[in-house]
Amino acid sequence: MFIQTETTPNPATLKFLPGRDVLGSGTMEFRDPAEAARSPLAQRLFGVPGVTGVFYGADFVTVTKDDSDWQHLKPAVLGAIMEHYMSGEPLLADGAAAADADEFFSEADAETVEIIKDLIETRVRPAVANDGGDITFRGFKEGIVYLDMKGSCAGCPSSTATLKHGIQNLLRHFVPEVVEVRPM
Repeated sequence: MFIQTETTPNPATLKFLPGRDVLGSGTMEFRDPAEAARSPLAQRLFGVPGVTGVFYGADFVTVTKDDSDWQHLKPAVLGAIMEHYMSGEPLLADGAAAADADEFFSEADAETVEIIKDLIETRVRPAVANDGGDITFRGFKEGIVYLDMKGSCAGCPSSTATLKHGIQNLLRHFVPEVVEVRPM
């Protein structure tokens, strides 16, 4: 098994591509060992000293570290991923995907929200997935779009620029009702 790695804009995260489906569709994030209890792979990764977060995409795993050096962590993370896939264990012990948090918006804004969600799905999420993360719609209220940043996007030094200059400008261009974009 050959696992490729890619850097991300967030120096605390590294993207691992095992060359096969990870989650298949959707995304899932584990921020601590307690959340990882439902995933044998996430448990293995949190067993590596220095790992502080695990994120699954369709075909990649993004790992976030503390102030440890990637030079020391990377071999252990690669070993944990390889060990998981060689074991034949399922990705999730309970077999079910995590439910996304509830969305909030006024019924009067439903048409605007559909346009916002379509833009995020077709233009934003694919680009962010390339960087080992995900951004999902959470809500729309009084012209403000609320987004949930996951994986390498969470805590990334350039996430504010991504939100304000990238996503906010895109949404304001296509949806005049959008005034601002904020993280949840």
